[in-house]
Amino acid sequence: MSRLRREAMEINPSAVLWSVPEAERAGRPTLVMLHGHRMNERVGFELRHHLPAELVFASVRGPRQASGGGYAWFPMDSSFSLEAIDHSAAAVLSWLDKIELDGPVGVLGFSQGVATAFQMVRQDPTRFAYAVNLSGGVVPLPGRGDGELAARRLPVFWGRGDKDSIIPALVVESTRWWLRRHTDLTERVYPGLSHNVSVAELADLAEFVRVHT
Repeated sequence: MSRLRREAMEINPSAVLWSVPEAERAGRPTLVMLHGHRMNERVGFELRHHLPAELVFASVRGPRQASGGGYAWFPMDSSFSLEAIDHSAAAVLSWLDKIELDGPVGVLGFSQGVATAFQMVRQDPTRFAYAVNLSGGVVPLPGRGDGELAARRLPVFWGRGDKDSIIPALVVESTRWWLRRHTDLTERVYPGLSHNVSVAELADLAEFVRVHT
């Protein structure tokens, strides 16, 4: 186990929301969801109703208490560091190591959860069948796993609104640059949508998941 994994904080298994009990997960595809900043595992859990019925949905609580309430994957104040994103990603991967999942696994991040989700993909490039970016950004700096991802062309769905004022334009452009060079990208921009998820976006996401599981 790498030094990064040993230093990673832990995910609380009892704070993970599953759409079905453990006895009903065998052989089914799983989608792991990482929520946004100051949110929790219950926010976004209803997305499962818009996705294929055979999908097992697991919503994970961020390992940090967020300033102002809720939870986070890494700090958004002066203590922010790229290492903190790596540690949150390693924490989720360590939690996944302890779970028996025998079907394909995807990872979905919303907002802040996107950065952690895609660091997970970079740390373990062969684990996931696909990845999803909903209204978030990817760390564009070179990282381990980038070469393997570029060769593999992992399927990625990226949905965002053209009225999203939370994610800066520079982050949008750097995310696009990185995703196009390292993944098989499906990008959708939804007119009039702010920092949120729309019905049209969920329909596109459901079709993407059907194709890649």
